[in-house]
Amino acid sequence: MGFFSRKGNKTSSDADSVASKFSRTNSSLKSPPLSKTINGFVNSPSMTSISLPSAPDPNVDPAAYLSSVYAVRERSKLIYAQAQKNQLNHFEVDPSKWEETAAYVVSIIKRDFAPDFHSIPPHGRWQHFDVGGRPRVQQLLISWPLTVDAQERTRRLLDLFLVSVLLDAGAGTRWTYESKESRKLYRRSEGLAVASLEMFKAGYFSSDPAQPHQVDAEGLKKLGLQKLATGLQVTGENPILGLEGRAGVLSRLGDALQNKNLFGTTARPDYLLSHPSTQASSVPVVTIPTLWGVIMDGLASIWPATRTQIAGISIGDAWPCSSMPSPPQAQPWENVVPFHKLTQWLCYSLMAPMSKLLNIRFAGVELLTGLPEYRNGGLFIDTGFLTLKEPDLKRGLQAYKNNAMVTGQPSMEVVPLFPADDDVVVEWRALTISLLDDLLIEVNRMLGLQGPDALSLAQMLEAGSWKVAFPPNSRLENSKSHR
Repeated sequence: MGFFSRKGNKTSSDADSVASKFSRTNSSLKSPPLSKTINGFVNSPSMTSISLPSAPDPNVDPAAYLSSVYAVRERSKLIYAQAQKNQLNHFEVDPSKWEETAAYVVSIIKRDFAPDFHSIPPHGRWQHFDVGGRPRVQQLLISWPLTVDAQERTRRLLDLFLVSVLLDAGAGTRWTYESKESRKLYRRSEGLAVASLEMFKAGYFSSDPAQPHQVDAEGLKKLGLQKLATGLQVTGENPILGLEGRAGVLSRLGDALQNKNLFGTTARPDYLLSHPSTQASSVPVVTIPTLWGVIMDGLASIWPATRTQIAGISIGDAWPCSSMPSPPQAQPWENVVPFHKLTQWLCYSLMAPMSKLLNIRFAGVELLTGLPEYRNGGLFIDTGFLTLKEPDLKRGLQAYKNNAMVTGQPSMEVVPLFPADDDVVVEWRALTISLLDDLLIEVNRMLGLQGPDALSLAQMLEAGSWKVAFPPNSRLENSKSHR
């Protein structure tokens, strides 16, 4: 039986059908380069002349390569190629669902933005703060006196956005946050955004009572588990997944901020504007590999040392996958698929305040990928384009049943459950990256947008894929955060 069969035997032409449904073009699987101003990510045609650094040579320094932005799309494409050859290990693919999936995304984009597609902001944390149509970030900026210049305003927003993104792991289905300002209830990522913003305004992350609107090492070290729980309104009746993990990440961030070589004497995460390679000049341009490197180097010490290691170096959100080349035919590093989801989420999120307040431009935005997490990936599960193979479905359902026996764990909506490092999840996340690239092509085709009018990947994520896949019908990932 052919791998892409749904019912009965199919000929090998099914593989060709799947390949054609994945992409109508001979795509390089890169999002179109930005050639316009898009609500925060400022770019221009002249920036195409800016040379980007080359990817590290994996044969010389495999850890550096797997930690780079270049490796995320390149390595995921190998699993995408396996899907086109009917050689995935864990998923069936129904190519007839491709146009239906794209049409669903297009319908949501049209509902919210037609005909002003150019007004779609790039994906980032800024919009989460403004959930419900309330411009909370703008209100925060207005609350500061005019004596606070643009540089300091940007630094404060970088402090806020960084902490908020680090807190942005799966909260679970039972947790809610009641805004102290609007008295409205929020959940999941948006709830964490509003909670972190209100904690920031209340000085939870600052050691200076005279300046609560900042994040510094001493403030984070004093935060502690109980104070964090109080700020997030966590109780026995309002539990959140991974509270200890969040507290640990913030505590380790406090330790990292004490590195004066990276963060200076202020011990604040606003180092992005102080770092020599990102300082604004008369023509403020920052390359994405530079921004990526500053984030990776600055935050390297806050991630668990138990993550995948190459030559003794922990490389964060990168995982072995059975669909990848393996020894002895390949080198050990070739079995690893890097995602670095939080680093990508930070790049998308931190670019917005730097662009809007300081007019900093970014070269190489097309190197960033779609975020391989449960909302984007859940889209392809929910529409039936991807379906778990029967052995994995049974294994996941048994894991859910076992987990439901634990006090306080969900036991109502029965869905397959897997840990973040499970081969199912790794294969699914890698597919998500490549499928989002192809989805962008299909969405722009259906919208009739071409050239400079075409949506960027970041815009499609914001207005489409990340929005429509909520809540997911299939849980294929637990609450562990990813770098």
